[in-house]
Amino acid sequence: MSKQSSDVLLKFWGYPAFRPMQEEIVDAVIAGNDTLALLPTGGGKSVCFQVPALVMEGMCLVITPLIALMKDQVQHLKKIGIPAAAVYSGMHYNELEIIYNKSVFGQLKFLYVSPERLVTDRFMELLKRMRINLIAVDESHCISQWGYDFRPPYLQIATIRPYLPNVPVLALTATATPEVVLDIQQKLNFRKNNVYQTSYERKNLTYNVIKHPDKYGTLQRLFENMKSGSGIVYVRNRKRTREIAEYLSSKGILSTYYHAGLDAKQRDERQSAWMYGRTKVMVATNAFGMGIDKPDVRIVAHMDLPDSLEAYFQEAGRGGRDGKESSAWLLVADQDVKQIKTNYEATFPDPKQIKAIYQAIGNYFQIPVGSGNNQSFDFDLSEFAKNYNFPLLEVYSSLQLFEKEGLMMMTEGLKTPARLYVQANREDLYRFQVEQPAYDGFIKSLLRSYPGLFTEFIPVREEDISRKTGLTIEKVVEYLQKLMKLSFLTYIPRKDRPQLVFLTERRLVDHLQLSKEHYSDRKKTGAKRMQAVIDFVYNQEKCRSIQLLAYFGEKIDHRCGKCDVCTNRNRLQLTDIEFGNIRSKLLEMLRERPYPLFEIVAEVEGYSEEKVLLAIRWLLENRVLQKDDSERLVLRKQMDIS
Repeated sequence: MSKQSSDVLLKFWGYPAFRPMQEEIVDAVIAGNDTLALLPTGGGKSVCFQVPALVMEGMCLVITPLIALMKDQVQHLKKIGIPAAAVYSGMHYNELEIIYNKSVFGQLKFLYVSPERLVTDRFMELLKRMRINLIAVDESHCISQWGYDFRPPYLQIATIRPYLPNVPVLALTATATPEVVLDIQQKLNFRKNNVYQTSYERKNLTYNVIKHPDKYGTLQRLFENMKSGSGIVYVRNRKRTREIAEYLSSKGILSTYYHAGLDAKQRDERQSAWMYGRTKVMVATNAFGMGIDKPDVRIVAHMDLPDSLEAYFQEAGRGGRDGKESSAWLLVADQDVKQIKTNYEATFPDPKQIKAIYQAIGNYFQIPVGSGNNQSFDFDLSEFAKNYNFPLLEVYSSLQLFEKEGLMMMTEGLKTPARLYVQANREDLYRFQVEQPAYDGFIKSLLRSYPGLFTEFIPVREEDISRKTGLTIEKVVEYLQKLMKLSFLTYIPRKDRPQLVFLTERRLVDHLQLSKEHYSDRKKTGAKRMQAVIDFVYNQEKCRSIQLLAYFGEKIDHRCGKCDVCTNRNRLQLTDIEFGNIRSKLLEMLRERPYPLFEIVAEVEGYSEEKVLLAIRWLLENRVLQKDDSERLVLRKQMDIS
């Protein structure tokens, strides 16, 4: 490791040493090697590209689909004195041009770009003039059609590599199966395969599955037994976040709820209350968790089956970040498999329905065919679905598909303050003040209160301007709009409602093609991921940690000893070797034909009748074996969604 890297880490982040694997990744990138880094959630992925980018001359290009994460990282980098900016769909033209100019003239160290922005003509034209030292691809599993969050715009990333022939690529992700690992490197045109991966094993985090019809009571008991720290409860339904939070609070467990339908202020307040310990439990949809790094999360509970083991592993992985004993609990009832199948079907609506939803969105906003590119609109998903009588989940799933196809995207209600930029020169502005004295005091107050207005967009609050100028908020907005109309400044009002952004012009619905790769193949891989979740839930003979790690291609030969399967197994008075040998023999025989109990016990050689019976009883209780109508032992068929 270079001394420069250590100095940068200490200067900007205050860490005297890197976490496991970070140092090797940083060194590989500085050496100019294309690199894929698989680090767990909370494993410090951002440091892996931020440190080498600061060591090397030039600017780091960071590609990520997560706008909220972009904004958070840019804000953090600026706070510690590192110039950074973000470019994504829905930004004002003047805002983009200021950022592009800074990028070209070497005034930034980090430029965050959403994948659909990356391949616009304007960006590609300017890219040749930027001095890029590293291409960092966050959430890189999105490039693989075998991944759980495939996004076709990611496939375009490789098209910029010929313009930057000697610039290394660092791909980052928290979860990827072996198939996805190979696909990422191939799709990003790695010059040579190069993977750095920490173990997926979390020794302080125990995974458990509880099958019980009373989920609320089970959840209550879990948190009543939690002596310290905080918890997260994940549910699919927004309405249930509130119901469960109110239920837990009524039982003396202080809880709040969070979902994308809340306004930005509410989400910020609730997240802050939970982060600082004023609330014990956060009940949320999967809109909660990105960028969350709370160390003392002792329990992560899922009230519904997740869509994939990748999603489950990431969400459960928010527990025990401080290395102390923590647990993840998947609460399962009899109807859950049926429900997960229903959700799966709704995730892939009929193509005719998808086209009808696309057409309705265009009509809803009165966008003519051939226009709408990069326009954004306030969008209430529930209101739209109700107006057109579409099932809510089908609208949501269609929007996800449209985003993956690069057509449009919905952002949650991010709290975006109003922004101002003065594009007029000082002389023209002064002349206007002389000619229009009614605006003179207003303009002077703006320039006095917000230095930097002539060089970049500055966040402002209309309430503050109102207080300083003595004008009503309505009058402040009127003045700003008037000055914008006269081309003296650009005023971007604040937004805190969800936005629907068109990533391309509206197309004729007859020309809307859903490619086989992006629809049919995704539906098949989605079914496989769903089956993996069901297999995980109903496999009660193999350690939960071993099951999860095997899914991601990592083999370990030791049980965690603490999960629901292992706890049950620990009660059995057999060693692991004894149980494993007896189990193997029993399964081998029962694959051939059913056996009466007395006969199969006699056939297992080398072990006492008592030990064989103990193993059989455990396999029956854990639904590996069952008895047929003639009371013979048979293998139990695995449940599936077919």
